[in-house]
Amino acid sequence: MSKKFNATSPAAAVSAVLCINAWAIEPQSVKLSDGLTFTPTLKVSERYDDNFRAVEDSEESSWITGITPTFVLGAEGRKSAYALTYLANSDIFHSSHTDDNTDHHLTADAGFEFDARNRLKLNTGYHKVEETTSEDQNIENDKYSTSNLGGVYTYGAESARTQVDFGAKYQELRYQNGNHLNADKERDTTALSSTFYYRVAPKTRALVEARHTEYDYVSNDRLNSNNVALLGGLTLDATAKTSGTVKIGGEKKRFDDSSIDDKSGGMWEVGVSWKPRTYSTFNLKTRRGLDEGQDNASAIESQSTTLSWKHEWLDRLSSDFSYTYSDKEYQDIKRDDKIDTFGLGLTYEMRRWLDVGVGYKYSENDSSAPNESFERNIYTLSLTASL
Repeated sequence: MSKKFNATSPAAAVSAVLCINAWAIEPQSVKLSDGLTFTPTLKVSERYDDNFRAVEDSEESSWITGITPTFVLGAEGRKSAYALTYLANSDIFHSSHTDDNTDHHLTADAGFEFDARNRLKLNTGYHKVEETTSEDQNIENDKYSTSNLGGVYTYGAESARTQVDFGAKYQELRYQNGNHLNADKERDTTALSSTFYYRVAPKTRALVEARHTEYDYVSNDRLNSNNVALLGGLTLDATAKTSGTVKIGGEKKRFDDSSIDDKSGGMWEVGVSWKPRTYSTFNLKTRRGLDEGQDNASAIESQSTTLSWKHEWLDRLSSDFSYTYSDKEYQDIKRDDKIDTFGLGLTYEMRRWLDVGVGYKYSENDSSAPNESFERNIYTLSLTASL
């Protein structure tokens, strides 16, 4: 990265944006004026996907060229920081040019530190995405956009025994397919949350979090619902070896339509990083919760666990390994998907401004529903460059 941020400064509120691609390169920013910088990067990849529609039968394979430019405009004041990011992801399918597409992502983030006890983070974004459909080629790809606006207000000094977060987020999901395809999935989502922290040790805080989320469907009123969740846990500030957050609790989903039974169950969210050596990092992420339904399901009870390991073998050579297991139980229909995903990558930092990467990804879905299982292999060679 071209800039280092103090975790206690308002710039920390938007610093994650500047790491959007987990750059190993160290891009050099262009200084436009005092406190205003521009950081461009470009990633070009060539990958072979032996089942890019993720189907059980009649698999289609293709070489796919990916071109991903990213532009970050950053500004920083004494008690505030801002980042405007645009990312375009263009895929060219050499065996099926009708599937060529470009995704667009525009986000804006801001962080403010009014005084030692009052801080505010704001974010908004617009994303336009196209995904290859798993259906017959005569059906067009899924084309949709999401727009969101949200923020988190924090009361309490960084070193105080107690802190409180108040969060709010609004999101719209819209499809651009013809003949009203996927119109039943369009919805507006309003989420509110509050988290209370209590410091129990110099680097450890206990927490209690409450959430309320409203799902309002544009045309499919049958799925209108609200989710309520209560979680408790611990958060570990960065230490020499360990950091992360553990949240465990329960969740209930209530439908406006009385003909659909309410859903409830245990819920957890865990993200922990362990660094036994300065050059080796293990990450564990696991989640269980109720997701919105699809394919005639009222909801999906999802559980996923990801274990990853990043190791720097030499000053310029590093590897990434990850394994993810997901279990998706579709509610009110007979379908249960169990998905295994393995990923392995090597990155060579040829120059400060140039990375070369190779990667392999395997995924397998063992589904109880007919024609929903699949296997998929993806091989990738990539170049990432900056100024």
